[in-house]
Amino acid sequence: MGFLDRLFGKQTKEEETMTTEKLNIGIILGSTREGRVSPQVGEWVKGIADKRGDANYEIVDIADFQLPFLGTTDGTEPGIAAWNEKLANLDGFVFIVQEYNHSITGALKNAIDFAREAWYDKAAGIVSYGSTGGARAAEHLRGILAEQKVADVRTHPTLSLFTDFVDGSEFKPQDLHLNNVNTMLDEVLAWSGALKTIR
Repeated sequence: MGFLDRLFGKQTKEEETMTTEKLNIGIILGSTREGRVSPQVGEWVKGIADKRGDANYEIVDIADFQLPFLGTTDGTEPGIAAWNEKLANLDGFVFIVQEYNHSITGALKNAIDFAREAWYDKAAGIVSYGSTGGARAAEHLRGILAEQKVADVRTHPTLSLFTDFVDGSEFKPQDLHLNNVNTMLDEVLAWSGALKTIR
């Protein structure tokens, strides 16, 4: 690439590929309990995301990997390797977070702890729910993600058990959340694309 090309912004083939290749974003369901509503919330976020057509979005359910409690086994369970491989193939994340006792679920914390390098230098958005919109759980998650070198974005859709769910089980989100979800996704894609350049 010549000096004039660099000066006037002509892209190399590698740079062109990086800007046209769609990012892979995982929508991580953060609960494994019986009767959970996270699949409903995750599918709602994915439905909004898919209409944008700007990335490859997929639901990633931690329950599918059957992870043991960290440190209680020899670590040879196939789900552990599969979990790390899945994360390694993603460029960014959207966490669907439930608030339990002012924090995230034990299952989500355990899943985060089962990987290291697969998280590094990626971005994440958070969609939370609970009696206070899951805000306290989301704040705990931000600190955990920072330790894993995940950059969490500012915009944070919060869903209330009182106004966005019927009887705490049937998800019926208010329309006002749509803009927040799209703004969050804009930020996740911008940061994920930028961080991909340093991995």
